[in-house]
Amino acid sequence: MMTQGTLLRGIGGFYTALADDGAAYTLRARGKLRRDTAPLAGDRVEMTPGEGERHGWLERILPRRSVLTRPPVANLELLILVIAPIPDPDMLLIDRLAVIARRADVDCLVCVNKSDIDPALGRRVAAEYALSGMDAMSVCALDAAALDGLRRAMSGKLCCVAGQSGVGKSTILNTLMGKNLKTGGVSVRTERGRHTTRQAELLIDGELRILDTPGFSLLTLDGVPSAEVRDAYPEFAEHSGGCRFQPCMHDREPGCAVTAALSGTAPQARVERYRLLLAEARDAERNRYR
Repeated sequence: MMTQGTLLRGIGGFYTALADDGAAYTLRARGKLRRDTAPLAGDRVEMTPGEGERHGWLERILPRRSVLTRPPVANLELLILVIAPIPDPDMLLIDRLAVIARRADVDCLVCVNKSDIDPALGRRVAAEYALSGMDAMSVCALDAAALDGLRRAMSGKLCCVAGQSGVGKSTILNTLMGKNLKTGGVSVRTERGRHTTRQAELLIDGELRILDTPGFSLLTLDGVPSAEVRDAYPEFAEHSGGCRFQPCMHDREPGCAVTAALSGTAPQARVERYRLLLAEARDAERNRYR
């Protein structure tokens, strides 16, 4: 009998789905489905459960609310972007992820973990993102009470936790959900995080639905038009109408109202990173047509 559910994970051609009645099933995807659309953690699916020890079949992927390719997940509503004092925060990675999330109509929240090590980092990040439309909060993953605000922000939404390896994503999930996910800490010699999550997996605990994804440190904007990079920065909108040239890319053009308005403010650090991402997108555009 056909039923609907949510895809939790896929490994080696086998998929685990949680049916709406709470039962979990192991599935294989039909051949046509494998060829046309890669199933992703978070997908809403139609399936035919197996009987006994036999696997069932993944029949159809229902229309997606959103889709990201890296991390490869579907139907996201909130992307939690995690940084920490150690390893050194890669804020450019955070902004890349935010651009990609905004293109997919996914909300973002910047989460500064290990706030007990460097409380000033959380204040600086909150100031940088104050005009971005993204909330920023400081947490300590080992303190359940300190995660109450994050829990409220995530409750009832399909969320994904992403960021560098070693920033404490799995520790946050362990504390929030009472799971025993493998954690890897940080290499003392290199201060680079060790990967501990090997594939995207949807974790469910009451009102919390969280996609745990592999840590990664390399993400590009290849395929993202430069104009869409600009449009992913809502803090520009208030001032962009005053720019001398229209359209303006806010890349130090003469008479740029955005440059004038944000110069010398905390968000200027994000403006400088925007210009790096804009240059990256423009390079990808030029190389695409060579």
